[in-house]
Amino acid sequence: MAKKIIAVNAGPRKGWNTDTLITEAARGAESVGAVVERFDLFRLEKYTGCISCFGCKREKNKGRCVCRDGLTPVLDAICESDGLIIGSPNYLSELTACFRALYERLIFQSLTYNIETPCCNQRTVPVLLIMTSNAPDTAYLPLVRNYQQTLSRFVGPTEILISGNTLQLKDYGKTDWPWTMFDPDEKRKRHETVFPEECKKAFSMGAELVRRG
Repeated sequence: MAKKIIAVNAGPRKGWNTDTLITEAARGAESVGAVVERFDLFRLEKYTGCISCFGCKREKNKGRCVCRDGLTPVLDAICESDGLIIGSPNYLSELTACFRALYERLIFQSLTYNIETPCCNQRTVPVLLIMTSNAPDTAYLPLVRNYQQTLSRFVGPTEILISGNTLQLKDYGKTDWPWTMFDPDEKRKRHETVFPEECKKAFSMGAELVRRG
């Protein structure tokens, strides 16, 4: 039976950096026989982050969030999958609010507050976490490492891919005021030379995710 991989886009912009890397990782997974189901968090029905109802701490709901909303199908699909690809741009030194909402619900449903068995998951789901940013690649490495550590502990072994100094606009000259913080030519050059290599890496990591699962 083919392995099932869930791909989650926590960015709003179709066809841009985060979306493209997730798509390439999904293609890599498919290249080795996996079936990929995709969710775009910005296009789901209304949902929230964790509401701290503690319903997931009851024995009958063990490991499952009881809040029913637009994230429910995503959480259910991840729990039943063989791997998770999830990506987000960095907004104001954090991943998007959409990512955080899913992250809170995904992690908290598995947290037991029990020292001996802190995670109640019966099986692990390997993860590929992708982050894009207009800052240098290493600027938010501690942030991403922290997510990697927590996802590894409560979901499954997690690998990361960071794409920094990304191209934000096709034409920086069409903004209403000058974006003097950036060098458009440098960004364009990186997008044409480095970003394609990152896409290849995402493809390879997507294939490896299936093998790990």
